[in-house]
Amino acid sequence: MRLLIILIPLFLLCSGMTSDTFREKELNFTRVREAYAAKGKIVNNTLAGHSISKDSLRIYLRAFKTEKIIELWAKNSSDSVFMPIREFPICELSGAVGPKRRYRDLQVPEGFYHLSDLNPFSKYYLSIQINYPNASDSIRGVRGHLGNYIFIHGSCVSSGCLAITNDRIRELFVYCIEAYNSGQEEIGITIYPAKLHDDNYSVLKSGYSKDKDKISLWTDLKKSYDLFNKTKVQPTVKFLPDGTHDIN
Repeated sequence: MRLLIILIPLFLLCSGMTSDTFREKELNFTRVREAYAAKGKIVNNTLAGHSISKDSLRIYLRAFKTEKIIELWAKNSSDSVFMPIREFPICELSGAVGPKRRYRDLQVPEGFYHLSDLNPFSKYYLSIQINYPNASDSIRGVRGHLGNYIFIHGSCVSSGCLAITNDRIRELFVYCIEAYNSGQEEIGITIYPAKLHDDNYSVLKSGYSKDKDKISLWTDLKKSYDLFNKTKVQPTVKFLPDGTHDIN
C-alpha cells in the first residue's frame, strides 16, 4: 500500500498532467475566444514590435477623462521602464472632471486603482473591473453610499464606467490576459481628470479653486503624472489616513 501511494503521484507527474494556465482557463469562454481570434495576432505583433515577450509581459494603464483616452504602457518584467504601446479612445463616459464620491453620481472615479476582475459575460460584451472604491474614496466619499462596479467595458454607454466599444475591449482584454498569464499579479490604472501638464493643471486649479477635495486629489495626481512622465516607472502610492497619498 505504501508503494502504491508513492507511485500514484509519480505516475501523474510523468503523464504530463498539469494545471491550466490563466490563458487556457480564460479561453474556455466564448467571448474570450472571439477576442483572441480577432486581436491575438495584433497583440502579438505589437509586443514583438516593441521587443516585449508575452512570457514576461507587464502592463500599466493611464486614463484621461477630458481627452477620452486610455493609454496602455508595457515592458518586460526584467525591464526597468515602461514604454507606450497603444491608445484606446473612450467612446463614452459620464459625469465631469472630479472624483466619484457617492452612489449614482454618474462620476467616473479619479485616482489610483488596479484592475480587480475580468468578466467574459458582461452586459457590455467584455468588461474589466476597477477596484473602486479605493482607500482614499472610502475616507473622502459618502460612507455607506460609495457605489461600486466600475468597469472598462465594450459598447458605447456609460453610467460611471469607461466605454471603449466591443472592438477595442477585445484587444485590451487580450493584453490583460497575457499579462496575468505571464505572472503579473496586479495591473495598475491611474485615472486622471485630464493630462496634467502645467497648462491643464493651472486651468483646473483656477476653475475649482474653492473645491478643496478636488484640488487635493489633483495635486497628488499631478505629482504622479510628472513623475511617471519623467521616469517611465510606475509610482508607488501609499494611501494616508486623511485620504491623501504618499507618492514615490
